[in-house]
Amino acid sequence: MPVISMFYGIIIRMFYKDNQQHHLPHIHVEYQGKVVVISIEDSEILDGIFPPAKKKLVDAWIEIHRDELLADWVLAVEGSKTFRIKGLE
Repeated sequence: MPVISMFYGIIIRMFYKDNQQHHLPHIHVEYQGKVVVISIEDSEILDGIFPPAKKKLVDAWIEIHRDELLADWVLAVEGSKTFRIKGLE
């Protein structure tokens, strides 16, 4: 599961060929041992619990990089290498 971005202690990952369980383009987000699955389309939490302040940062990052995330999703579902995406600064 490649890391596609990191910022403020948040790690963003995308699994290869991971379209079976949630059936939506999504990312796996980790912060201090908490892991959550978030939809790329609408930033909704699909699985897990996450600190609200960190979720707001992830929501802003998704909004800025949604097109890049969707492009990475297509690559990941095909099993191809994904690209790194710039974090928040």
